[in-house]
Amino acid sequence: MISIAIIYHSEDEHTHALATTIAEGIHAGDAEPVVYRITSEMIENGRFIDDKLFEKLKEVDAIIFGAPTYMGGPSAQFKAFADASSPSWETQDWRGKYAAGFTVGTYPGGDQPQTLQYFQTLASQHDMLWLSLGRANIGVENINPSGTSLGVTAHTPDDAQLSEACLQTAFYLGQHMVRALKGVWHT
Repeated sequence: MISIAIIYHSEDEHTHALATTIAEGIHAGDAEPVVYRITSEMIENGRFIDDKLFEKLKEVDAIIFGAPTYMGGPSAQFKAFADASSPSWETQDWRGKYAAGFTVGTYPGGDQPQTLQYFQTLASQHDMLWLSLGRANIGVENINPSGTSLGVTAHTPDDAQLSEACLQTAFYLGQHMVRALKGVWHT
């Protein structure tokens, strides 16, 4: 069975809600989501510590990265995970796996694409294959309201709940990743 990891940090419940919805999309596509939430307790002296996670990531078919956008990039907790992936880079454990990303910020015109670009660069350093949303909003109502093809971007003004369109886009990403791994590109 196809196995897709979702590695994310969420200080509040917004990024967590996106991760959960992506996992539902993966499951609906008849694949296994492996959901891993990064918490501050997993970071010691500024370093992310969880060797078992990196062993598990060797086994999955794809990795979807997620974090809130803070000050124009991913949260420090996610960055600590990314920095700790250096041994996986050295042995090319993620080479050839698909990757994608999701993020949430306060404003629709915020710097969420910068966070997605960070994820894409991380994936490129690991010699992964980046999966964009492509034309997710073409012919499908209420999908990808930001129009960002690089990944899922959501916003929560005044700490509001995520819109239904943001959640549907997250669900779409989960299904889209399964289709890519199966080599089935229709929507």
